[in-house]
Amino acid sequence: MRKLFLILSLFMFCLSACAEEVVNTTQPAPDKIRLPMGYIPNVQYAPFYMAVEKGYFDEANLDVTFDYSLETNGMALVGANEVPFAVVSGEQVLMARGQGLPVVYVAAMWQAYPVGVAALKEAGIRKPEDMKGKKIGIPGLFGASYVGFHALLQAGELQESDLILDSIGFSQVEALLAGQEDAIVIYANNEPVQLQALGYEIDLIRVSDYVKMASNGIITNESVLAENPQLVQRLVRALLKGLADVLEDPDEAFEVSMKYVDGLAGLPADQQQIQRQVLEASIDFWQTDRLGYSDPVAWENMQEILLEMDFIPEKQDLSKAYTNQFVR
Repeated sequence: MRKLFLILSLFMFCLSACAEEVVNTTQPAPDKIRLPMGYIPNVQYAPFYMAVEKGYFDEANLDVTFDYSLETNGMALVGANEVPFAVVSGEQVLMARGQGLPVVYVAAMWQAYPVGVAALKEAGIRKPEDMKGKKIGIPGLFGASYVGFHALLQAGELQESDLILDSIGFSQVEALLAGQEDAIVIYANNEPVQLQALGYEIDLIRVSDYVKMASNGIITNESVLAENPQLVQRLVRALLKGLADVLEDPDEAFEVSMKYVDGLAGLPADQQQIQRQVLEASIDFWQTDRLGYSDPVAWENMQEILLEMDFIPEKQDLSKAYTNQFVR
């Protein structure tokens, strides 16, 4: 009888241990994240697509849904603590904080500001001062394009009154080729690729060749930062793993992007090649020795540009606008 009792006791102990092991290894439900992206599905989001495809978000116990809404919408949602993260450019962070929104930039995706001015070779517009007296097409007097353009004006010691600035919406390539503009304000990883693919020789003036400014990255808000820094760390770490993979293998990144960018896989080969070149041009702006790092000089320069433009009312405490605490 005593032997039977010992066997039963041992059996119950094993059951208890097994049950405890199951409980201790159960993964909590993933955090659902709706991530406003600021633009349409595009190869420029390859690092995010790689993070999904390689399971980095899963490893971080995150269920991420991409929300391709306007950048300003993402900023407002994060500022109101309705969503914890968004993809936003640096100038938007300082302007939002100037209006009292408690947003904080936590990881830099783009290390160089991607705005530039493009002109056909025959126009002779090769440096900022060459824009004097010219008609320059720009999407509008807002956003990164306008801020980047002002940085080039400063570099060329020009004022807006020294040239004709023409708001034309997002039809820059068509306007330039139709002879309506002498030059156009563009994203240096996009429209120049399109123009060259059409067989045109161009000159490109890149903002990043003249001044370093804070560009696109991940923002959160002060509440999330204070109450759930681990959530921020998990998202940033997963995303930077995806970015590292893109830099290491652009070919794989493009193949992965085909699954997420509507219509990309069905494009003719020449059109796919253009998008492949857009990815390569984007990678040029992502390269760095320290992924995710925000350069303090870039934020100082951004603030000076925005003050000059009267886009922010006064100097801010930049240490509250961005952080590198989640970057290795």
